[in-house]
This record gives sequence, C-alpha cells and structure tokens, in this order.
Amino acid sequence: MRRMVREAAFRLARSDILKFVEDHEEDLHRIFREELEDLDHRMPEEEMFIDIHMAALGEELLDAALQAVKRFLREY
Repeated sequence: MRRMVREAAFRLARSDILKFVEDHEEDLHRIFREELEDLDHRMPEEEMFIDIHMAALGEELLDAALQAVKRFLREY
C-alpha cells in the first residue's frame, strides 16, 4: 500500500521535479563548482596520486548525473 501511494505521488510530482531541476541547474553547477574548488584547495598536491582539477572533473560528473536524473524523470 505504501509503495503504491509513493509511486502515485512520484507520478504526480515528477514533471514538477524535472522543471525544478532544470530551473535551478545553473545554481547547482555554481554551488558544486565552488565546493569542488574548496576540496581541490584542501587536498595537498603531494598526497594526490595524479594532479587533476577537481572542479573541472566534478562539473562533467555533475552534468552526467543531472542528465541521468532528467532522463529518468522523463522516461519513468
């Protein structure tokens, strides 16, 4: 019963969730970039195995994750 209610609520809300994600995607990117830049500064280079810029890599990963979430909300 609980699952049916949860599924029904999701079906009703998914287009709104998708719109919310799309409307706030730039803000999420900005915040994520800032957090990754902070992480990059906190991690000493000599302790890292490879020298990468976390923000650039993180943005690509965030893009992929957001695309997956939006695709899920459209298709299911």
